[in-house]
Formats: sequence, C-alpha cells, structure tokens
Amino acid sequence: MRLVVLGAPGAGKGTQASQLAEYYHCPHVSTGEIFRRAIKNQTELGKEADRHISHGRLVPDTITIELVKQRIEEPDCQFGFILDGYPRTVKQAEGLDKILKSKGLALDAALHLELGEQEIFRRLGNRRVCSKCGATYHLDSLPPKQPGICDRCGSPLYQRDDDREDTIKERLVVYHHETEPVLRYYREQKTLLVINGEGDITKVYEAIINSLETRSLRANDCH
Repeated sequence: MRLVVLGAPGAGKGTQASQLAEYYHCPHVSTGEIFRRAIKNQTELGKEADRHISHGRLVPDTITIELVKQRIEEPDCQFGFILDGYPRTVKQAEGLDKILKSKGLALDAALHLELGEQEIFRRLGNRRVCSKCGATYHLDSLPPKQPGICDRCGSPLYQRDDDREDTIKERLVVYHHETEPVLRYYREQKTLLVINGEGDITKVYEAIINSLETRSLRANDCH
C-alpha cells in the first residue's frame, strides 16, 4: 500500500498514518522524521534543510523531494509506505509521482482528513504539554488529574506557541494556500479519498480502512 495522508494541523495525520502503517505492514514515513535524521547524520541535504529550518523557513521543494526519494528507496519501503506531511505542494506531489513512475509504481490513494476550523481550534487550542517529560494532555479529551500539573512527573504544563490561537490562524492560512492545489491535483487524478476526521480516532480509522478496501475492490472489478 502506497498512501499519502493529507489534512490541516490537528487533523490527526500522524495518529492515523501510524495505525495504517501497522495495518498494512509498511513504514510510517513523516517528513519531520526524514529531516531530523538527515540533520542528525549531517548529510549534505540535511545541512541544507537545517539552514532553512533553523531560520524558521520551509525547506525548499527540491531538497524535500530528494530526501523523500532517498527514504522511500530504502529496503523497508519496498512493498509500500504511508507518507505523512508530504506532499505539501503540487511540485512535491509531481515529484512523488515521478519517483514512483520511474519504478513502474503508482500511488494507491491520497487520503484527506477533513476537519472544520472550529474543531481544529478546539483540538489544538486545548492541547497542553509537560515542561519536563513532554507528556501531552488535552483539556477536553485527556485532561490531567490536577489542572496544570503533569500526572507523570508533577511538573507544570504549558501551551506550545504552535497551539496558540494567533499561530493556529497563521498555520491555517499557509495550509489552505499550499494544500488546496494539492487536493485539486489528486482529485483530478482520481486518487483523492476524503474522510471525515471529526469523529474519535477509532471511527476515523475504520472509515479509512473501509474506504481503502472499497476502492481496492472497485479497482479489481475494473480489471
């Protein structure tokens, strides 16, 4: 199974991608993990990526595409992968298609986890993180036993800058600007599967599996 998982900040891409990777017995590949590994290993591309990340800039498409290419050419991706956080732009989507086409392969589907803005603000705005051990809480769905205090180590909880309302607004502007054309690209290719991401994790996961299996059955019928 070769999938990309798309969605706004807070849509649950990482959670669903890791579950799908387990279900389909293939790696969950996130661009964040790719960047961190390349930077840690001090590869030439890693150094280039670090120069942009350390200045708060997005890593250019050419670098990102090459790093993703190197990752999905590793042996564990031979029979598939679940890509999370990529592609962010149409150029990156075209780059992925080109990589796969050169191997006689194609993407099985592009999943879009659809989420209303009100729910995005609720999910991200209510997230809290432990200042010491990094444990994550949610004021609605996973609150700490004692307000503002970590259950694990007793340290204070804080709200990350990324989860503040003004930052969420900025992230959504960037997301819509970049990702709407990507969704259009996959819609035109008839590979886009839209999933309602507003339910609980298990229901969303079941809806994804059902959609993918239905799609697979239709594809087999066509052959």
